[in-house]
Amino acid sequence: MQGPPAFGSAFLLAQLGAHATQRFAERVADLGLTPPQTGLLRAIARRPGESQQVLAAELGTPPTRLVALVDGLEQQGLIERRRNPQDRRLYAVFLSDKGQETMAALAKAAAAHEDELMAALSTEERSVLRELLARVAADHDLTPGVHPGYRA
Repeated sequence: MQGPPAFGSAFLLAQLGAHATQRFAERVADLGLTPPQTGLLRAIARRPGESQQVLAAELGTPPTRLVALVDGLEQQGLIERRRNPQDRRLYAVFLSDKGQETMAALAKAAAAHEDELMAALSTEERSVLRELLARVAADHDLTPGVHPGYRA
């Protein structure tokens, strides 16, 4: 007699991904942010002074959606829009002082999230898993550090 079929790696990744997404959303909500806002803050921190158009392209999100995210972060005082000196039609986007402080809090939240999610693995196992997942993601042409949810 054969038992039920084993769950495949794809299912386990989806199950864990949904759990990780929910827990991360809860963590960043404590900071007054949503996961998409968090991703945009990270992109701005990595490349300060980029235009909204460049950020939208990097994240793979429609420019109108990005404008709404930028507006929300600006209203919270986390980012600043400045006229681009090379092209006055464009705005360059930077983290504010409050945004820098928020990034430090996000780094702590992300580290706690990683530790909680990966508690069952040793440091070496975490490293191996990260390498394997990065290889699978690269094989599917996923942009490192960019959540594919921005496309939706």
